[in-house]
Amino acid sequence: MEFLTPAIIALGLTVLAGWFAIRFFPQWGLLDNPKKYGLKRSPIPYPGGVLLFFVFVLLVLLFLDVTPKLIGLVFGSGLLVLISFLDDRMNLPSLFRLGIQIVVGLTMVLSGIGVEVITNPFGGVIELNQLKFLFEFGAQSTEIMALSGLFTLVWIVLIINTMNWMDGIPGLTSGLTFIGGLTMFFLSISEVVNQPQTAILAIIVAMMALGFWLFDFYPPKIIIGDSGSMFFGLLLAVLAIFSGGKIATAFLILGFPILDAFFVIFRRLANKRAPWKGGEWDRERKAVHLHHRLLDFGFSERQVLLSIYALAATFGITSLFLDTRGKFWAIVLIFVLSIVLSFLLRTRKKR
Repeated sequence: MEFLTPAIIALGLTVLAGWFAIRFFPQWGLLDNPKKYGLKRSPIPYPGGVLLFFVFVLLVLLFLDVTPKLIGLVFGSGLLVLISFLDDRMNLPSLFRLGIQIVVGLTMVLSGIGVEVITNPFGGVIELNQLKFLFEFGAQSTEIMALSGLFTLVWIVLIINTMNWMDGIPGLTSGLTFIGGLTMFFLSISEVVNQPQTAILAIIVAMMALGFWLFDFYPPKIIIGDSGSMFFGLLLAVLAIFSGGKIATAFLILGFPILDAFFVIFRRLANKRAPWKGGEWDRERKAVHLHHRLLDFGFSERQVLLSIYALAATFGITSLFLDTRGKFWAIVLIFVLSIVLSFLLRTRKKR
């Protein structure tokens, strides 16, 4: 019951929030603009991700012990959702949005969220806690580890953007978050990690994602928006750190999307574009992201979703049974498969 109750309530509240969005968002003008992206369908409620944040805060208050780390997560995610919501309506400058993501990442670091050591797959550990600074705020003091903070910041910003870029097809972000949250749940209740509070947080995230996926899966009834995709990205990034610093596990689950993000960044830099600027420039060149390339190859939207789900679930389940060295070679395998897949999608004719 320790995990079943929050799971059921998280699912129920998210479904209720989805119904609320379908019922009231059209009356408030909170609809997407399908013509902007060349889609031939009627506008649907957007962005549903805003409701996910309020559901999350309620669930945190109901089932989790309030700690400085959790307070930092709630505050940081609230800021991210707010700016993303405003961006959905006003098209804020991309550099400003990146700055907000960095502020959110720094908020996580200052609240005590961080990776102190990384296990070396060939033996030993890589310590990130050597260079330390002490910050005093009146009677309170916080110790910041520079290398750990930098690694944590880069990891959080990377996953936020990876999940946001995966939102090209409705249902992709929510489906990957469900797989990631569920994997982190099983990892957290394992004998090796044994973190009940992290397990509760993970099952809440997974069930929220599942509840939204019921409305989000193609064809969608609700659009999650940047507010929801970035919110889920932040939750997955932090869950990987909470679950005993299992960055490799998260990388296996999101391996193909993460490598796709690196591919997009490299492509933009090669064309002398700022890596945080995409939009129309990307769409004009088509098939920049993995899901776009699969669509161009001839896959349907549902086939793309199920294919990426299958890859994430396969490597996610496998990660639960691998040691550090095994995860390293699995990541190498993902890298090789990504290169082969990219080559096939660019050279084979559409079928």
